[in-house]
Amino acid sequence: MDRAEFAAHIDHTVLGPETLPSDAERVVDEAVAYGMNACIPPCYVPEAREQAPDLTLATVVGFPHGQHATIAKREEAATAWRDGADELDVVLNVGRLHAGEDGAVRDELTEIVAAVPIPVKVIIETALLDREEKHRACKLASDADADFVKTSTGFADGGATVEDVELMAEYLPVKASGGVGSYEEARAMLDAGADRIGASSGVAIVEGFPEE
Repeated sequence: MDRAEFAAHIDHTVLGPETLPSDAERVVDEAVAYGMNACIPPCYVPEAREQAPDLTLATVVGFPHGQHATIAKREEAATAWRDGADELDVVLNVGRLHAGEDGAVRDELTEIVAAVPIPVKVIIETALLDREEKHRACKLASDADADFVKTSTGFADGGATVEDVELMAEYLPVKASGGVGSYEEARAMLDAGADRIGASSGVAIVEGFPEE
């Protein structure tokens, strides 16, 4: 894998609650310059789409807790797609998963996936789940025809681990996100089976790629 191929696995991200329009613009510019993708808040998707028409642009749905009403998550997904998003990172409702309401979790994800013609990644928030719940969450995402599972929003204590990526990769392609801040950490996630890396440190990660 050369540097360009490696960079294409990175979703350069800014999603904090104080994210300014200028922050989203900077991340988009950096993603274009380094050959990465970008993941930004949904409110900035229309401007980002105009700024970089050819960039693979992701945004989030039901972020960061996943406890929105299903209709709100579905409409947020559809709006993001109409605004120009290429991919959606949707937060699973962890409370319902904890409660054993697997049917409700699956039905909600199925409804969201069906509402848009673009890839959907399901954020299962691994730091809040035990091993059995991680398996259930991944199975439910797969049953809902999601395209990826993702480790974390980045807002819970803990983030991506090699062990979680290996578990999740048994079900769907994995986006490893949360606490990945260096080339070495990103490489470890890819080697464990991740297909994408979500990180606010995308520039540093790509710049860490070893020179020949």
